[in-house]
Amino acid sequence: MCQWPGDGHKVKSWDKGGNSPVCDADIEVDGFLKQELSRLLPSAGWLSEETADDPARLARDLIWVVDPIDGTRDFLRGRDGWAVSVALVSAGRPLIGLLVAPARREVWTATAGTGARLNGVDISASKRRDFPGARVPADALAKEDKDLSLVDKPNSIALRIAMVADDRADLLATLRWGFEWDVAAATLIAREAGARVTDAFGKPLAYNKPDPRAFGLLVSSPAIHGDAVERLAGRAAEYSQK
Repeated sequence: MCQWPGDGHKVKSWDKGGNSPVCDADIEVDGFLKQELSRLLPSAGWLSEETADDPARLARDLIWVVDPIDGTRDFLRGRDGWAVSVALVSAGRPLIGLLVAPARREVWTATAGTGARLNGVDISASKRRDFPGARVPADALAKEDKDLSLVDKPNSIALRIAMVADDRADLLATLRWGFEWDVAAATLIAREAGARVTDAFGKPLAYNKPDPRAFGLLVSSPAIHGDAVERLAGRAAEYSQK
């Protein structure tokens, strides 16, 4: 049981496996979003971190892809690095992306083909051209990456992606298996802001797959994306087999 700072409310939390925390707020937000979004588009499918997967979603033209609280660890600790992530996907590509970070008073939005916005103001992604010195939101850097520069890292991967979209970072890279609900909204926001977005091997991402995972993620300034793929190629090949 954890008490959320500032409001006196106790939040029940537990480990759902793989050292992945969940709390009753995750479940409540998930239920609320499923109810309201299903009312908005009754024909759309549903894929969420906190809902048992229903393969019927694969036959739907539209699907909601949701993480009710991305960054639960920061939420439980009373930190601000968490967000609600909602994307509407069609034919394997996000059409609408929404991130709401209440503790930061930030609302990130994007619609395919119309750009990205933070609190209603247009944003532009990093345009960095030199790979050395690139800003990376991470806790630490591997020995071979010491030529990069650390910046603040929120627990939410969606917010770390959004940092590239808003030119607060130049590169976000992961070398692990991740789920569609973690990144669907934020990758659209980054792409619409002008960032380059791929998996760890430099290949395009797809959504509403039978297995809703992909190995790794690269979001960066377009000019340094090729350098990032080259830098991580060996590690990506090795780690993806584990």
